[in-house]
Amino acid sequence: MAFIGTVRAVTARNLMRLPAPVLKAAAGPSVRIDGKRLDHEMQLLLRLQRLEGPAVAEVSIRRGRRILRSGAQLVGGNPPIGAVTDRIIDGPGGPITLRFYTPRDLAGPSPALVFFHGGGFVFGDLDSHDALCRHLAEAAQVRVVSVGYRLAPEATFPAAAGDAWAAWAWVRDQAPGLGIDPERIAVGGDSAGGNLAAGVAQQAVREGGQQPVFQLLIYPTTDFSRRYRSRETFGDGFYLTEGFMSKIEETYLTGAEDRTDPRLSPLHGDLTGVAPAYLVTAGFDPLLDEGIAYAEALKAAGVPVEYRCEEGLIHGFANMVSFGHSAPAAIARIAAALQRGVS
Repeated sequence: MAFIGTVRAVTARNLMRLPAPVLKAAAGPSVRIDGKRLDHEMQLLLRLQRLEGPAVAEVSIRRGRRILRSGAQLVGGNPPIGAVTDRIIDGPGGPITLRFYTPRDLAGPSPALVFFHGGGFVFGDLDSHDALCRHLAEAAQVRVVSVGYRLAPEATFPAAAGDAWAAWAWVRDQAPGLGIDPERIAVGGDSAGGNLAAGVAQQAVREGGQQPVFQLLIYPTTDFSRRYRSRETFGDGFYLTEGFMSKIEETYLTGAEDRTDPRLSPLHGDLTGVAPAYLVTAGFDPLLDEGIAYAEALKAAGVPVEYRCEEGLIHGFANMVSFGHSAPAAIARIAAALQRGVS
């Protein structure tokens, strides 16, 4: 599940500078499934990934965390940002680290995004999604608060959901002292983080009081209760694998959960009155269908939702801030949607 190693990352970046016909030749024959064509940059990345060592699902969780973090940093780069600071708050199971991203030249109370990183509730951390948070803050001109929630197996379900709510509530309550406009706070995340953001938006309605103004949901996992067709279609060879997803479930869940619990499967929650959303999926992603299902459920509940499928991309593209052209273009659209959502 690593993206690519250091040497191959440099090689891939150099290949990205080649003329399009040469790049396409390096990527290999076109891959087409369900009428969609895999982007040549993604195809090249996957081709290089297959030359790496064992997959994350085949190594220890500790080693897998290092692999994922370093891989994400290699394709993410180090986008410029005004300031980055960490702060520790009290959570339901111990301290939670929050990382604050402040754009350059930002003055006065501003909108904010409370961001939950992906990684299947087992992997990922503040560092693996640092580049994305930097980019979103600068491009959308919002303060981003990234949440270092607890991971499994050290803390299984519903620990992550509890930390996500605690972090949102703390930012909401402390907003004026943080330079944040309390009326313009969004929640968002990618993959597992999108799951947590959707759960926070639902709980905010149940709890009453201040709610997020917007949801930014990047290829979210929304339903643990069933297997969708896209999981079968794209479960091998497109970065996020069936083996990885099975390892996630075995690690994050204890087996006693109700898989329709909205804290685990937001698709089964009451979506009435939740915040407007921008929901983006990747065309070659095992989570494609459950992302579509959640967008449709939001619409059915009367929630304003803008849905977009980045048809040629793969799961994990949001971390590729500095890789090629296709993923950064999709990330730019995400940042623009965030800016619209909190304006």
